[in-house]
Amino acid sequence: MIKVQKLSKHFGKVKAVDEISFEVKEHENLILLGTSGCGKTTTLKMINRLIEPSAGNIFIDSKNIFEQSPETLRRGIGYVLQNNGLFPHYTVAENIAIVPQLLKWDKKRTEKRVAELLEKLHLTKDYLNVYPNELSGGQQQRIGLARALVADPAVLLMDEPFGALDNVTRSKIHAEFKALDELKRKTIIMVTHDVQEAFELGDHICLMDQGKIIQDGTPADLLFNPKNSFVKEFLQEQKLQLEFKAIKLNQLSRPLKGEAEKGVGQKVNNISADVSFWSVLEHFKFDGVDELNVIDKENNETWSANFEELMSAFYQYKKQQFHE
Repeated sequence: MIKVQKLSKHFGKVKAVDEISFEVKEHENLILLGTSGCGKTTTLKMINRLIEPSAGNIFIDSKNIFEQSPETLRRGIGYVLQNNGLFPHYTVAENIAIVPQLLKWDKKRTEKRVAELLEKLHLTKDYLNVYPNELSGGQQQRIGLARALVADPAVLLMDEPFGALDNVTRSKIHAEFKALDELKRKTIIMVTHDVQEAFELGDHICLMDQGKIIQDGTPADLLFNPKNSFVKEFLQEQKLQLEFKAIKLNQLSRPLKGEAEKGVGQKVNNISADVSFWSVLEHFKFDGVDELNVIDKENNETWSANFEELMSAFYQYKKQQFHE
C-alpha cells in the first residue's frame, strides 16, 4: 500500500533522513520507532508532503505522491498529531467536519458520519457543541482521531498520538485503538519513542537511529533476531514485557489436554488465538479466571489451558527461538 524508496532529507549538512526504504502492506500498522532526533517524524511528514524530501520516491497505492498536489494528497490521508491539533475556536462538531467541508459533503452526510464516529469512540452527542479546552486530554485525542477518520481515508499517519496522555488514559486508549473496527481497515504509519507502545500496537517496526533504519521487521524479529548490538541494547531493559507483547497465543504449542474442558466451579473466559500473550496475563490478573478457552478461528478449533500450562508453552516457545 505504501512504498518508500531511498528517501532522504537534508537540512544543510545535517542528514535528518538518510536514504531509507520500507514498505507497508495494506491494513498493516507500521511503527517508526526511535529516540528524539532519529528522523522518524521527518519521515512521516514527507509522506504527506508537510516536508519535501531532498531525494527519493514515495508511492501510495502504486501512485507516486509527487505527481499530485500536496492538497489533494492530504485530503486522502488521515493525520493525527501528538497535541491533537484541534482548532480551539471551533466546536467538536466543527473540528471533525473540516475535511468533509473541503470535500463538499452535504450537511446530512457529515452529521451522520460525525455521530457514527463519536459513538465508536465512546463519546456522546453532548460533546458536539463544546470546545477543545472543555475536554480532557483523552477526549481531545479521541476527537483528533475522529477528525482524521471522518472521510474514511485508506491511509492514516499518526505522530506520537498518545505521547501527551497520562499512563492510565494512554492504556485505555490503546485498548480502544486495538478494538476499533475503523482502524482495522486502515494502513497506518505511527511514530513513537515508546517501545512498549510500539510492541503493543505495531504489526511491523522500523527501528531508526541517526536518520537510518537499523532494523525493519516484526516485533518478534527485533526481539529474537536483533540485527546488531544497537537493536539488542535498545530493547534490553524492557525485554520480558516486550516478549509478552510480541508473542501471540497462536504461536505457542498447544498444551496437551482435552478440548475446552471446564472444571466444576471454575471461571473460564474466551480469548482469541491471535492476541498477544500480554492479553492472556491481563485475563488472569484482572478477571480472576482459572482457565481460558482459546478460540482459533484460522484452524476452526477451541482448546483450553490454565495459567501454568500457558506459561510453560510461552517459555518453551522462547527457548526454541533462542536455539534457532
